[in-house]
Amino acid sequence: MNFKVYILFSTKKNKYYVGYTGDELNERIRKHNSNHKGFTGNTGDWDLVFQELFFTKEEAIKREQQIKNWKSRKKIEQLVSLEHPD
Repeated sequence: MNFKVYILFSTKKNKYYVGYTGDELNERIRKHNSNHKGFTGNTGDWDLVFQELFFTKEEAIKREQQIKNWKSRKKIEQLVSLEHPD
């Protein structure tokens, strides 16, 4: 099984969400876009803007925490721009 660290963006919230999954990524995004309580609930417009593949859960969790610990929108946007260069 592979694990993915992913970043979603919501235009409505104008925010990024960082997560990891061992599940099918499209299914995970569908869940984020469903009507539920929590940070990603009630907007329904989360789009995938970045993803990285890892072979172990531990690596994925470590990378997710690294990105979250940045607490910097600018650094996240720089990372995302590597995935989607202009």
